[in-house]
Amino acid sequence: MEEVKSIGVIREELQAAASEQLPDFITAYEKDGRTSVQKLVAQAENRVKKLKAERQRIWELGSFEREYGAFGYVCGVDEAGRGPLAGPVVAGAVILPGGCDILYINDSKKLSEKKREELYDVILKQAVAVGVGMASPRRIDEVNILNATYEAMQEAIQKLSQAPDILLNDAVTIPGISILQVPIIKGDAKSISIGAASIIAKVTRDRIMEQYHKEMPEYGFASNKGYGTKDHIQALKTYGACPIHRASFIQKFLNS
Repeated sequence: MEEVKSIGVIREELQAAASEQLPDFITAYEKDGRTSVQKLVAQAENRVKKLKAERQRIWELGSFEREYGAFGYVCGVDEAGRGPLAGPVVAGAVILPGGCDILYINDSKKLSEKKREELYDVILKQAVAVGVGMASPRRIDEVNILNATYEAMQEAIQKLSQAPDILLNDAVTIPGISILQVPIIKGDAKSISIGAASIIAKVTRDRIMEQYHKEMPEYGFASNKGYGTKDHIQALKTYGACPIHRASFIQKFLNS
């Protein structure tokens, strides 16, 4: 007589099951009459449903890449850090392989820090090429944030190990670039390549700000990432500007 597994053992099986193992789990226990087991089967079915929906979302997120794939290598470009009072603006440029189906890519602002870090590693591993560029706070003060952002994007594109044939940009047309460009409003939530670029840019910049926090902890850069939070503004008034503050962004706070 086959031994009946305990609820605890079945629960552990579900917790350990990879996505591709869920259908087998459901088949194995769907006829088990115990209420607790049926609840676990329902959880497995819900995971399968969510996974199917996520795969569909990622398929739709790749629509621009399929539309422009005939041009050759499609590169997504995005930035992080246009709004903060301190730190660089960072740009990412990412060429993903055709038919890329990395799950959970999205506008980096819609993802948790943990998920961004996980996706950062996956993108670096699977991408055809990744480039990162940045402009310093001083450069932002010299040429303004928009032009500094363009420079960071130009640098990111230049650092790609594979030259792109077409650029999908988040909302902007980058000057000084001869490559065909397609600006897409809110592109980081509409294009898988731009979404990937936004994650690369965001994680890179966040890590830079965390390093600055170790050198100047009084400003709280690890938590605020240079943005104008209440605590950051108070620290700015208390301690004055530090070397990575953008002078053109902070005068109204220092003078108030």
